[in-house]
Amino acid sequence: MKFDVVILGGGFAGAYCARTLARSLGAAARSRVALVAEENVLTFQPMLPEVAGSSLSPLDVVNPLRDFARGVNVLRGTVRVVDWEKKVVQLDAGRFTPDHEIEFDHLVVALGSVVDFSQVPGMVQHGLPMKTVAHALRLRSAVINRLEEANLTADREARRRLLTIVVVGGGYTGVETAGQLSDFLRDVQPLYENLRGEKARVVLVHSRGHLLAEIGETLGDYAQRVLERRGTEVIVNARVIEVGPNEAVLSNGTMIATHTVISTVGNTTHPVVVDLARQLGLELSKGRVPTEPTMRVPGQTKLWAIGDCAAVPLDGGVSPPTAQLALRQGTQLARNLVRAFRGEALRPFAFRNLGQLATVGQHAAVAEIGGWHFSGFFAWWMWRTIYLAKLPGLSRKLRVVVDWTLELFFSRDVSLLLPPPEEPLRPVHYRQGEMLLKPGTPARHFIAIQRGSVTVANVGSSVELGAGELLDARYQDATGRWTCSAISSEPTDVLIVRGAALELLRYRLPPAAATTTPI
Repeated sequence: MKFDVVILGGGFAGAYCARTLARSLGAAARSRVALVAEENVLTFQPMLPEVAGSSLSPLDVVNPLRDFARGVNVLRGTVRVVDWEKKVVQLDAGRFTPDHEIEFDHLVVALGSVVDFSQVPGMVQHGLPMKTVAHALRLRSAVINRLEEANLTADREARRRLLTIVVVGGGYTGVETAGQLSDFLRDVQPLYENLRGEKARVVLVHSRGHLLAEIGETLGDYAQRVLERRGTEVIVNARVIEVGPNEAVLSNGTMIATHTVISTVGNTTHPVVVDLARQLGLELSKGRVPTEPTMRVPGQTKLWAIGDCAAVPLDGGVSPPTAQLALRQGTQLARNLVRAFRGEALRPFAFRNLGQLATVGQHAAVAEIGGWHFSGFFAWWMWRTIYLAKLPGLSRKLRVVVDWTLELFFSRDVSLLLPPPEEPLRPVHYRQGEMLLKPGTPARHFIAIQRGSVTVANVGSSVELGAGELLDARYQDATGRWTCSAISSEPTDVLIVRGAALELLRYRLPPAAATTTPI
């Protein structure tokens, strides 16, 4: 496969670039332009919190790229590496298809960022991201699963943990997710007979002093007041520094008992972008590719960067990583590419910020439009009107209008679309002093220690287990219950082995031949 232009990334920047090129080049675009995307849809991310809060269907907020960018060659796959010297992109096409090599003349990098939770111990194992439709669906299912479990248990402490949700990050996604989940829980809790009178908690944790820094302190403080008035707890000037299976630990010493932590922060540079910068000797600007005002990478004539992964100059600084800027960069770059083909002068990217909007719950929002500040119901009406107009595709607009209308008259849907995942191998992080298991409880799994250490205590004796050792059938009785307690001696990462993997391990390692060899 060989194309004049290969666009890497199917987000707003890449999709709008491909769409504009298709319209500019006509029938020739099919053979000249390729759009490479990991998913075959364009996701309208501003509406993802409404999917998580069961206000919208997941199909309402996506557009098939083959329809949206009709006229270009859409290739779904994961970019493994870009070989700049050979002008080749290596693409992982999937399980049953060999890797493909795609040759290019011009390369447009629009890969955005990737989720990175590694800076917070335990966040990788226990944190739920909020970046794609799949993430929103998993979050929705996780919250409903917590409600179902809380409805069954009579243990008040366990019920409080199940009904507590922690949202990390006070930007747009964090604020809107917290508001949606708070409304969702308040709306559906009466459907659960055993939860009547119980208080569900949504806690929003933000590292700065004010929410929504992009809009300003006044509206950020208003958003906080609205969230708190609706029952959401807001903690500012604090960070989540550790996450376990049963709690989140904050930098101010607060410990929140919960099984559900959602992180809307923790993004990092795409590894393909890092590798490409290394090949070219480029120094990234806070993890983003520096560009000229025309969005061309300095020193290169056929390399371009747009969207969240690009530091495009704008008004004396660089463009912030927002959807409205990404789509305009994609459109402008497509026109510059056409000019480059014709040998015409390129035009610099320019943008006049028309405003910012964010919802904070049902019938409430904050907005900054043309320097004017709005809040409350009018801002919420503007948010819905403007974002409905921006939503690509007439069919999607009609679906969203129908869903929003039904929401006014009926309670939100608690149908469980995704069952609890079968996790034969599940990584878990425990903070120091946390109990992994109690004697007498059913042993439904083995525990393999990856990092750290665990004190295993039986009547009158104890042993210290370290990395590579197992809590297995040796510590269980004939009825399949644990005969000991186990407490983490330090921050510890373990691997929970259950299901098919557990049966395989039982077969390979029967009680009489148990081993402490690393697995």
